[in-house]
Amino acid sequence: MKKLFSIMALAAVVALSTLNVNANNTQTILPVQAQQIVASVDAGTSIQDPVPADELSFTQGLKKRFIEGGPGFMGIVLLCLILGLAIAIERIIYLNLATTNSKKLAQEVEDALNSGGVEAAKEVCRNTKGPVASIYYQGLDRIDEGADAAEKAVVAYGGVQMGQLEKNVSWISLFIALAPMLGFMGTVIGMIKAFDKIEAAGDMNPALVAGGIKVALLTTVFGLIVAIILQIFYNYIIAKIDSIVNDMEDASITLIDMLVKHKK
Repeated sequence: MKKLFSIMALAAVVALSTLNVNANNTQTILPVQAQQIVASVDAGTSIQDPVPADELSFTQGLKKRFIEGGPGFMGIVLLCLILGLAIAIERIIYLNLATTNSKKLAQEVEDALNSGGVEAAKEVCRNTKGPVASIYYQGLDRIDEGADAAEKAVVAYGGVQMGQLEKNVSWISLFIALAPMLGFMGTVIGMIKAFDKIEAAGDMNPALVAGGIKVALLTTVFGLIVAIILQIFYNYIIAKIDSIVNDMEDASITLIDMLVKHKK
């Protein structure tokens, strides 16, 4: 999982570097294009119309809007998306690997307990992945101390396994809250810059106001998009955790009943 975080972090750095380079290139090329247009007008040649915005591909349009919003705040919002997705993907992989067929495991443990005793049942648990199998193993390991000791071990280790399931999930909720907040901050700062331009120009130019407001609102749009994407992953992860926890609780009750029956 550490490799996954490293890859996602590297991708974030590369993406931010690329966007900064593209933004700088855009700022450098625009004056040159303006000079070429003036030269063409002076020479009396025709000027080719620019490509309309609605004819751009999705990735080109997204890249254009991203650069218009400013690489500063937009880069931070993108970083929130990348880190949030990295944690979400890691959790989804971990939770899918932790999901087991608890009913089938309980039947296998009971059969092994009746045929080969506690050691055979513990061997079944060792060969099975997931928190349910780990809880079963802890209960079987304390069976010699009595059913009460086994129950306490199951409850205590169940809490440990629950903590493992919820590990790093709070970071996703942080990025969900942080992305739109950064977007709103970028909007406020963009509006302040727009009013500064109006004050410097000395008049209320509609084009100047519209351009500044559009650039300012782009950060909010991208922040909300990031929050929506991460919220979907977050809800899926929470639902998956709840499902596994319910299986753990049912399996714990089944195990205690099984151990009490075996002791008799």
